Amino acid sequence: MAGRFDPLSRAAVRGGRTQVPPGSGSAPAAGARRSHRPPGAPVDLGLTLGPLRRGPGDPTFRTTPDGSVWRATRTPEGPATLRVSRAADGAVDAEAWGPGADWVLTGLPALLGAEDDPDAFVPRHRLLHTSHRRRPGLRLTRTGLVLESLVPVVLEQKVTADEAYRSWRRLVRRYGEPAPGPQDLYVMPDPRTWALIPSWGWHQAGVDMKRSSTIIRAARVAARLEEAAAMDLPRAAARLEAVPGIGPWTSAETLQRSNGAADALTTGDLHLPGIVGYALTGERDADDDRMLELLAPYAGQRHRAARLILLAGRTPPRRAPRMYRSDIARI
Repeated sequence: MAGRFDPLSRAAVRGGRTQVPPGSGSAPAAGARRSHRPPGAPVDLGLTLGPLRRGPGDPTFRTTPDGSVWRATRTPEGPATLRVSRAADGAVDAEAWGPGADWVLTGLPALLGAEDDPDAFVPRHRLLHTSHRRRPGLRLTRTGLVLESLVPVVLEQKVTADEAYRSWRRLVRRYGEPAPGPQDLYVMPDPRTWALIPSWGWHQAGVDMKRSSTIIRAARVAARLEEAAAMDLPRAAARLEAVPGIGPWTSAETLQRSNGAADALTTGDLHLPGIVGYALTGERDADDDRMLELLAPYAGQRHRAARLILLAGRTPPRRAPRMYRSDIARI
């Protein structure tokens, strides 16, 4: 039964499942350090930080054989690289490098879900009860950084995940900068650089004009968007959706990461309503309205419920070919 509820399927990966090798947690190099001991069950680093990873080749995210999770980020104080690993006593040890090191270490508890309240979730379906019980270390991360979460979400609009991941890799490696610290990671571009990428640069990364224009508009008002990290969910969503090209799907996917919003349910998704309907009732043609109806008992925790459903891996059988993958950079 464990395999049935914990597969490394595409749905589970989308639910934020990232494999972190069991290791010693020994540090390869010295940086600014901090330790955090979350209350309750030990934090599962793979499940908690997995949603921040954009594909297996993400230049801003890496797991290493010693059991560490590495993350390069652009903070308000400058670039930083963060390494986290779980100690034998259940605490989480962290090291950071770069001008933004103090900022990321200060935000470490929120990143590990300290502001999340998993006890507020009460399973009302057998599948959700099982999925929740099997993942006591799941926390909803909060980065406090909006543009960092928004850009890769915009890249995922109307394309396959593989296409979006490829575009993210190309853009970050070409227009970002090497991250501080011992790992070969990259920090994403700053808002000004995003706004100045030429049309042919977007084309070479496989990004069409609609998505690139949305990112440019967001970069030009990045300071205003970052304020949404301190807002409640309705106000934060309204702030993001004031930018043309950002709708409910994009704002929800962004705020799930930047704000740790437990109720930011993704609507307008091609697959999620069918997965939720099939997992909870056996319906394979559920739409957004039906998904909202099924998840109504989890008001306030609907994003967590959707994640647990994705991690359970119970998805409807395919009835059509996979979505066509393209690369406009070759045109």
